[in-house]
Amino acid sequence: MSAYVPPGWPGQVRPPDAPDWEVTAANWLLDICPPEYRRYSGLRRHVVVLARFAVLHVEADQAAVRRGLSEARGDLKDVASQAVVEAAVQTFLIEDARLGSLRRAVGLVEDALRGRRYVARL
Repeated sequence: MSAYVPPGWPGQVRPPDAPDWEVTAANWLLDICPPEYRRYSGLRRHVVVLARFAVLHVEADQAAVRRGLSEARGDLKDVASQAVVEAAVQTFLIEDARLGSLRRAVGLVEDALRGRRYVARL
């Protein structure tokens, strides 16, 4: 019987308690964090700490995208055409959705690293 993972669990990470699942979690977390994080041996040795760093990194990206979205029309109206501004707004919206999904995935992995196990609900 394979372990259950909830919707939003990253495909690159094995289910909790599968062989080497924490290795796959660490690799995935490092892939979504700034490349500089690979230099810190403490983050590589303590995957739950890396997960916390990843959560904060994704949340900061979300805040930046949301700020960009709220300011795009006013900031860009004098330097770009209306079509370009609207394309930028659409890009911000797409990125916001991507980051929302990523934030859920990182949170699920962090919770699992902290010991939470998921069960299927009927």
